[in-house]
Amino acid sequence: MIATRPRTHRRRGLAVVTLLLAAFLTVGIQLTRLGLKGTTAIRSDPVETVTRNVARPDIIDRNGRLLATDIALPSLFADPRRVLDKDEVVEKLAGVLPGIDQRGLLSGLNDKTRRFVWIKRGMTPAEAAKVHDLGLPGLSFRDELRRVYPAGEDAGHVLGFVDVDNRGAGGIERYIDAQNLFDLTDGAGRSDRPPLALSLDLAVQHSLHAELEQAIGDYHAAAAAGLVLDVQTGEVLADVSLPDYAAGNAAASLESNRLDRIEGGTFELGSVFKTITLAMAEDAGVLKPDKTYDTSLPLQVGAFSIDDFHPTRRQLTAEEVFLHSSNIGAAMMAEDVGETRMHAFFDRLGLTTPLTTELGRAALPQLPQRWGKLSTMTMSYGHGIAVAPLQFAAAAAGLVLGGRVQPTFLKPASSAKAGGALVAATTGDFLRLLMRHNVTNPEGTGKRAAVPGYDVGGKTGTADIPGKGGYGHQGVLSSFLAVWPIRQPRYLSYIMIWAPQATEADKGQTAAGLTAAPVTARVISRISPLLGLAPVFGDGL
Repeated sequence: MIATRPRTHRRRGLAVVTLLLAAFLTVGIQLTRLGLKGTTAIRSDPVETVTRNVARPDIIDRNGRLLATDIALPSLFADPRRVLDKDEVVEKLAGVLPGIDQRGLLSGLNDKTRRFVWIKRGMTPAEAAKVHDLGLPGLSFRDELRRVYPAGEDAGHVLGFVDVDNRGAGGIERYIDAQNLFDLTDGAGRSDRPPLALSLDLAVQHSLHAELEQAIGDYHAAAAAGLVLDVQTGEVLADVSLPDYAAGNAAASLESNRLDRIEGGTFELGSVFKTITLAMAEDAGVLKPDKTYDTSLPLQVGAFSIDDFHPTRRQLTAEEVFLHSSNIGAAMMAEDVGETRMHAFFDRLGLTTPLTTELGRAALPQLPQRWGKLSTMTMSYGHGIAVAPLQFAAAAAGLVLGGRVQPTFLKPASSAKAGGALVAATTGDFLRLLMRHNVTNPEGTGKRAAVPGYDVGGKTGTADIPGKGGYGHQGVLSSFLAVWPIRQPRYLSYIMIWAPQATEADKGQTAAGLTAAPVTARVISRISPLLGLAPVFGDGL
């Protein structure tokens, strides 16, 4: 028995070696076969790329008040291969997440080649807790950055909105992306960039918003808009267009009645354009101390007739043309200036070329196809030319200040001054005097814009709104341009009311002097203390 053990061990060892050699030979043959075939039996699961987080800087107003910021919120996704019962998943999710696309989700879960399907992005913590409590296999969460706007509707048109990936798609948010002021991150960490400071003053913005809402209610108007501009720096302190939408609501921004009427639309603004006409005539030297304008009869220009809204039917001085807002007198002044010089003056004011700000390009000016005698006359009182209100306000600011004003929605690092002389210093003095008298003179159309303690100057504008049936069937656009303190201009406001309805107090009238002017007075009275302007009582200019 002892002699047989070595032979037994040798046989067992030989068998083990033989088996190992056979195994290696089998693997070698298989590898050789696969290599010659050029394919592999190894299969990798496709994994869909998850978008990186876009971290955006905070947006604040000029005084540091928060207007927009990022917060981390859970987003829900599914791995179709790990979902045990897709019908159960869809049914139970619909019960806690109303509004999800059930058909689209079912289709995504049916595709087992996918490993990633978004279900809902940017959920509230309460929604995420409800989904978690369902205990459904194959569902997971990922934190993503989402934009929130504490100011709500107060500055929707200016702030704009972002898309589902937190990328800017409108307003200042789009400007941030255009300037590459964002960061791509793998996690949900907030941006460490400094906040973007806007020129807006949230208190002034809110006040203007509230007063325009009241104006719409008081006059049963279709819409209203307004802006407040620092004429010395070009900073837009407030910009409101109603109806508006809450910042971040991209879908609402597409509704036609929520158009941004300050930058996004052009309008025939009416007699408020006479500020430009009178300044143009004065700068051109066609206004003489003893010159008067005969407004006793309508002005005939070919087959067309130009008449005044409230005719005086007498000779008017240049100042009276402004105070009574005479279309006839303004048309005569424009004729004296002539087509060539008028065109050049409008060019100088920037009224014939596009205006661009941080919000993008404003709506393009609509000019007459042929700049002839008739169009020269009608443009003198704000018809036949349509511009964005911000573009008009910038031109008017340049006239009262004497230098070009470029509007900006950013708070400058230092106080910029208007540059490039537009008109002679005496022209600015002349225009400011007219605007002040239009508020202080009992015959002025702007007397209801007077604010005790503040030397306000301004001009009314009542323009028939054009429509399919011509002018007048859509009502009027009532507006008021104001500058204060008029002796040393600092602020400009421009208030517009679309299709105001007559009230008993106004005896059936909807002219700007009865609608937009008193709204302007309320706005100036409300925001001046916010801007650090204390009332001063004494002799007016």
